[in-house]
Amino acid sequence: MVETLKKYIPERAAAPIFELIKSHAVYLKIVNERVSRHGDYRVLKNGQHQITVNVSLNQYRFLITLVHEIAHLVAFKKYGRGIKPHGREWKYTFQTLMLPFIRPEIFPQDVLPFLARHFKSPKASSDTDAHLSVALKKYDPPSDKNFIFEIPRGSIFQIYNGKIFKKGAKRVKRYECTEISTGKVYLFQPNAEVDRLE
Repeated sequence: MVETLKKYIPERAAAPIFELIKSHAVYLKIVNERVSRHGDYRVLKNGQHQITVNVSLNQYRFLITLVHEIAHLVAFKKYGRGIKPHGREWKYTFQTLMLPFIRPEIFPQDVLPFLARHFKSPKASSDTDAHLSVALKKYDPPSDKNFIFEIPRGSIFQIYNGKIFKKGAKRVKRYECTEISTGKVYLFQPNAEVDRLE
């Protein structure tokens, strides 16, 4: 199992992650990419704890996602199922579980400052932290996609579900973008990945 984990996460993280998986009796399932989420935790009908993680994630994002999902399991065990999924109990658990991995032997030097800042108060998804998301993207395989903040105002782009938008003005942190077919305005995170059409 440790050797298998090394294919998906940094080598130095494999043994301690295996211990977490073993001690919490996690059934880890690596699945094809889902656009809406990187990972998922659920209790199966037989009582088994199942965690799924997208196969397409780079090794650093895979590690963060896996620990994120283990934190759900540990927080629910410790505090009960009545807690908010990404409430303070989960945040504290995620911080505690992630802390041993935020080291230069595991993460690249250029990602560490963003990780440290992110884990002062972790969000429901690392994707909502634009700075961390951009830092992690450097380790993805080459892609034709652009971040919203990279394309000029007025650009036409397409998102994962095929809808086409025109980029508008920045409003505080997010960008107003108009859906071409309906004229409706939506707000996009600066690190949303899109296919630029023109």
